[in-house]
Amino acid sequence: MDIFETDKKYVAGTYARFPVEIVRGKGSLCYDGAGKEYVDMGAGIAVNIFGFCDEEWIAAVEKQLHAFQHTSNLYYQAPCARLAEELCKRTGMKKVFFSNSGAEANECAIKAARLYAAENKGEEYYNVITLKGSFHGRTLTTLAATGQEVFHKYFQPLTPGFLYAQPNNAESVKKLIDGHKVAAVMLEPVLGEGGVIPLEQSFVKEVFEYASENGVLIIVDEVQTGNGRTGALYGYMNFGVLPDIVTTAKGLGGGLPIGATMLGEKVKNVFSAGMHGSTFGGNPVAAAGALSVINRLNDKFLSEVREKSAYIKTRLDNMKGVKGVTGTGLILGVETDMPAGDAVLKCIEGGALFLTAKNKIRLLPALNISYELIDRALSVLEKVLEG
Repeated sequence: MDIFETDKKYVAGTYARFPVEIVRGKGSLCYDGAGKEYVDMGAGIAVNIFGFCDEEWIAAVEKQLHAFQHTSNLYYQAPCARLAEELCKRTGMKKVFFSNSGAEANECAIKAARLYAAENKGEEYYNVITLKGSFHGRTLTTLAATGQEVFHKYFQPLTPGFLYAQPNNAESVKKLIDGHKVAAVMLEPVLGEGGVIPLEQSFVKEVFEYASENGVLIIVDEVQTGNGRTGALYGYMNFGVLPDIVTTAKGLGGGLPIGATMLGEKVKNVFSAGMHGSTFGGNPVAAAGALSVINRLNDKFLSEVREKSAYIKTRLDNMKGVKGVTGTGLILGVETDMPAGDAVLKCIEGGALFLTAKNKIRLLPALNISYELIDRALSVLEKVLEG
């Protein structure tokens, strides 16, 4: 029985997998069981931000593995504390709760916002406004937060208390704030799963101002956009604003599971002992790897991410069969004449691994991908689109 058959027999059928078995990788190249080489333009859905088997990340993880791999959160340990310190210093946030995933980070953010609102405005102020087309996770509560009915279909009743506004329509958000008892507004700087739709500067600033005037917290979901993906350390930094709560995961761990909920000044002390928790949250091995990731995301590196983004956009804009390009940094969506799913499958045959988001081809390459491999992957895509 080969791996395809074994997987289909024993793994829950929740994924529509591509017909590729990855057996090894280095940087932005990976290989299947037959030895075929691929340029990876998905980075494990924005997780492997330094590609496969990054030596500096491996060294940090391995060093911690030889010290101790886990201890409960009943004890202190340095990797967790130092990562929290670095995140706070780099963002302006005040405290961090660590978990294992983006969905858990968002759950924590929602709990923090509702707790703060209950204590400061009343328990009836529990509503959270999100955007139509947003994606915040697959737990029952983060599914409810997700502004896409397609994800709600089979799992009713979902957690109540979520309202959905139109993206890039500030009046839509204001109307919901005026008409309901609202704890927080939750935004993604780029709606990744919703079709790689970036938020507009004017929209973000207007929503932040109106929320502040009305005592409504702002949560920014940086699960996919964080950790250098947009060309800033966190996507909200492109807008010149400071949220009350920031969540992240994916690229923070560099390949190991970790989620982080960063709490700003208003909510930094909202939790007390026993109010929230996570067995593996702040795991020392994952935290050591994450600290090595964050420490490398300096201004020079982030500038290079922006330069690569501009280069890729220029190439795509001049490519036959491309109808439009959206996104920022190295989270990009490409609308094509050919159905996105068909194009991605044909690119696999040509040796390049892309993703999809709604009707678009999605690019989430490692942030340190070389221009040579960018060109190689885009040439595969260009050939496919030309038919």
